[in-house]
Parts: sequence; C-alpha cells; structure tokens
Amino acid sequence: MAESSVPSRERIVAGAADLISRRGLSAASIRELAKHAKAPLGSTYHYFPEGKQQLATEAVRYAAGAVNRVLRKELGAGPVAGLRAFLALWRGIVVESDFRAGCPVLAVAVEEPPADEIPPALVAAAEAFEGWERLLADMLREHGVGPDPATELAALVVAAVEGATAMCRAKRSAEPLDQVARQLEAVITGALGPSV
Repeated sequence: MAESSVPSRERIVAGAADLISRRGLSAASIRELAKHAKAPLGSTYHYFPEGKQQLATEAVRYAAGAVNRVLRKELGAGPVAGLRAFLALWRGIVVESDFRAGCPVLAVAVEEPPADEIPPALVAAAEAFEGWERLLADMLREHGVGPDPATELAALVVAAVEGATAMCRAKRSAEPLDQVARQLEAVITGALGPSV
C-alpha cells in the first residue's frame, strides 16, 4: 500500500467526529467509525488501542480544537464577530449536511454514561464546553463586561448555540440558529454598552 493511501490518525479522528455528530456515540461502533473514515479497522486499532472510548475522546478534542481555532481568530475582531463566527460554523455544519450532522461534543455529552464511571469522552466534552465559554468570557471581559456577567453570558451563548444546533436537526431548518443569533447578538451588544 502506498504511503499516501494509508489513513492518517487525524483523518480517522475527523471521520469519527463527523460520524458521532450524525449518529451519537452509542450508535457508532468502532468498525463503523473506521469505515466512515475510510480506514482499515486494523489501522484504527493501531492508532487507538484502547478502542472506541479512546477514539471518541480524541474526536471530541478534535472538534473542540477546530471550534477553538475559529473562535480565537474571529474574537480578535470583537465579541460580536466571534459570536457570528460561532453561529456561522454550526449553521454551516447543519445546513451542508442536510441537517444530518450537529456537534459531536454535544452528541457525546447527552449520552448516558455507565453508572460506575465517567468516560473520558464525557470529560473531554465538558472541557470543550468550558474552553469555548472561557474564550468568549475572556473577550467579553476585555471589552468591559464584568467578570461574573461575562462568565454567565459566555455560558448562555454556548448553551443557546448548542441547543439551537440540535433544534435545527430536529426541525430540519436553520431557523432556530437564526433566531438565537439575533437574540444573542442583541444581548451581547447590550452587555457591551453604547461604545460598540
């Protein structure tokens, strides 16, 4: 097999993130995750010897990192620009997938964990949400919003966007994200005061 046709670890992780965003974690076996990434099952186990939970954890971290990069870049232009980019990212995903894909972080977060453990993928999901909230809150504080309101507003943004993304899939319409976008922009603009 030629070197270029061997699936990379990152391609497997990206494929897993995509499939989890479509089916959820419980509905996707390691075999299906490998197939979706167009990777041999042996290569998948080579990169992820601990199996599905290891791959799911990496998929969540991959998705979180992709969103972090967009937020960091766009928040440089201010909180409203960052909000718009965050919303546009999720709107693009749901619309381009014909409302079949959502957020792999949310998909993992809503799965019922085993009674006696907290799976690493769920920990990674919590870290992803916290990271997005922290980026948004930091930018709001830099623009004069107080520490507590900035933290609460950042949590509102992440929760509203994640919820609206799920609603878009259920309703097969981008309208929930568009409605949330208008309201969140008004709330952020109000929090920033008249200088915006």
